[in-house]
Amino acid sequence: MKIIVAIKQVPDREVPVRINAAGKWIEEADLQFAMNEPDAHALEEAQLLKDKHGGEVVVLSAGPERVATTIREALAKGADRAIHIECDDLAHRDALGMAQLLAAAIRLENPDLVLTGLQSEDLGMGQTGVIVAELLGLPCATLILHVDKNESGIEVKRELEEGWFQNIQLPLPAVLTIQSGGNKLRYATLMGIKRAKTKELRRLAATDLGVASAPVVSLEQILLPQKQKSTQMITGTPREAAATLVERLKTEVHVI
Repeated sequence: MKIIVAIKQVPDREVPVRINAAGKWIEEADLQFAMNEPDAHALEEAQLLKDKHGGEVVVLSAGPERVATTIREALAKGADRAIHIECDDLAHRDALGMAQLLAAAIRLENPDLVLTGLQSEDLGMGQTGVIVAELLGLPCATLILHVDKNESGIEVKRELEEGWFQNIQLPLPAVLTIQSGGNKLRYATLMGIKRAKTKELRRLAATDLGVASAPVVSLEQILLPQKQKSTQMITGTPREAAATLVERLKTEVHVI
């Protein structure tokens, strides 16, 4: 069973970010980067399937040279080999453009299963994995917490709203987007870090995949959230004021 896991390198969540001079992205010069957390859970789910059923886990990532550090981390955690799509224009690619890059590389591998994180921690669109499935013409399920292989394909557990879950059956090949928290992430061992240096890392140029970089959707401006406080006076009799307060707590604050 060959499993491809798409991972993304994102700014470390603990590091403060600054908007660049153009106002269209963040200043990357002084940032630290890490593996996108939902993608880390996708990698762990692939590893669990491999541990149980055998096969191969292939990591796929796109981005500039710095992405290689995150790829090596995935290899150190047990992935068998990796593919790096080298491109320096990720900030100018929308979800469709990113999915087209990934789908083009995936076609070269013909995997049994493709796993992605539910969404990225920097843009949070939650669209790339679903678009990859559409481009590849494969069945897709989202919000996945657990995957198990059986004779007819795979059975997945999906997280729904308010503590509800759904178990569904899918044929292979398929594309799944993995939700954070469904499994416990493993650490890279010292032996794994040493082995990662010798594992295959294939580099592909984005231009060689024949994918145009012109976005369908463009990011015009990003802004930091504004902190503001406001006070509202509730008038009327005590009974009327209490009723108004309860209604606002229900409809506006959503705490009751």
